[in-house]
Amino acid sequence: CEHLEPQGLGALQLAFDQLKERLAREGLFDPRRKRTLPALPRKIGVVTSLEGAAIRDIINVISRRTRTVHLLVVPARVQGEGASHEIVRAIRFLNDHHARALREARHDAAIDVVIVGRGGGSIEDLWAFNEEAVARAIRGSAIPVISAVGHETDFTIADFAADLRAPTPSAAAE
Repeated sequence: CEHLEPQGLGALQLAFDQLKERLAREGLFDPRRKRTLPALPRKIGVVTSLEGAAIRDIINVISRRTRTVHLLVVPARVQGEGASHEIVRAIRFLNDHHARALREARHDAAIDVVIVGRGGGSIEDLWAFNEEAVARAIRGSAIPVISAVGHETDFTIADFAADLRAPTPSAAAE
């Protein structure tokens, strides 16, 4: 035998369930920790790939709805080896930018909300958003975070950690 998997569950699903349970016990997903989103954000930070459809969808939706919102896009790989580290780095960059703007009283440069996401894919493709470090970076953000990973039926650990889960990147932009 070269490979064994628990009957009924794949290894990734089992890892997902175990991490979700552990982080829930810690209170990371507690609804009382969720922040409300601003009604009219002026600046939105976006963490996603520059190559994917998600960024185009977000830009199209926001452009159609308003011309007064500015986007600060911090590119990150959203799948594969090292993607979770890039997502964490991007979230931290946006928080550092936000804190610097507030310290310098440049409130127009402060970020009102962050969208973290990507389009759909397999559980393996979405796995970076199931990493503990990403969940902790989202929960540790001083800026409210919308998780917009995959399609309506996809759920990731990032969705549970975020202040709001959007079923798609387009819905997050709405």
